[in-house]
Amino acid sequence: MEAPQMKQKSFWKRPEGITGLIFLLAAIAGVGFVVTTFGAAIMSFISTTIGLVVALAVLGAIVYMALDPRMRNLIFYMYKSVMRAITGMFVQIDPIGILKTYVEELQNNLRKMNKQISQLRSQMHKLKELIVNNEREISNNLKLAGKAKETNKRNVMILKSRRAGRLKDSNMRLEELYKKMEVLYRVLTKMYENSQILAEDIKDQVAVKEQERKAIHASHGAMKSAMSIINGDPDQRAMFDMAMENITEDVANKVGEMERFMELSANFMDSVDLQNGVFEEEGMKMLEEWEKESTSLLLGEEKSQLLLKAESDSEVLDLDAPIPERQRTGNSKNQYDSFFE
Repeated sequence: MEAPQMKQKSFWKRPEGITGLIFLLAAIAGVGFVVTTFGAAIMSFISTTIGLVVALAVLGAIVYMALDPRMRNLIFYMYKSVMRAITGMFVQIDPIGILKTYVEELQNNLRKMNKQISQLRSQMHKLKELIVNNEREISNNLKLAGKAKETNKRNVMILKSRRAGRLKDSNMRLEELYKKMEVLYRVLTKMYENSQILAEDIKDQVAVKEQERKAIHASHGAMKSAMSIINGDPDQRAMFDMAMENITEDVANKVGEMERFMELSANFMDSVDLQNGVFEEEGMKMLEEWEKESTSLLLGEEKSQLLLKAESDSEVLDLDAPIPERQRTGNSKNQYDSFFE
């Protein structure tokens, strides 16, 4: 498996970037206030020899920082470090800490998903029983209509035939509903299975990388990282943090997809009234829109396979099979190891 393309998020798109932007705007406003309020005094100071020397020195320093890329990178690095430290006082920005939170969230979601799968399976059993009972009643009504025709009981024949026709129409809708429930069931069970592996992989990464990160940060302190920036060398500490942030972003997207599909399936089930054999079109439409979406982070290529199985008459779903409890085998690779290759 190839290592994924590392994506470095812009500083301004991070939480510390927002803090940095606020401080930058505050600094500009402060300079503007000082110039407006004390403009005359500043101009008077600059008109002196010492003031002119100071002004030229400040201007020279600004020009030097603007033109020299290494100095510019160093100043920006220091600025980012300060903003990150300030932001960390109020917001969790440490990727290790964020991943620990996601593990807890995943475990809570897995419990909810397990319950949701059990409820869906119960509804599918009831729906299947309703379809079978309707088929039995259709057969009985057709037999009675046939006997009524033989005995010239036209009214009875019409009544029973119409009753059989209505039940056939009802069963067509119920079978369509069952197919959609089967899609839900197959997707939920596969998401449940893959999410168990995801939670295990994250826990492994947190356990291993937490110690590794401490070692890297200890051996590549702020001063060494700053020198790497000045020399244009890759900063090992920054590369490690970038990999952890990419893992965090990937996990966030997968947890978000998991929660969105759980919400979608819950809304779909709430729209179904098995007692009266009806369901709302909106719930069906939402599920169909999800089916048409091209990608799934949690399912990957398995999504299209699951949809094909749900549509195939030869792939019979075993509703009595236990909900899969899957663990990563000793030989299988952690899906996030490639982020550090």
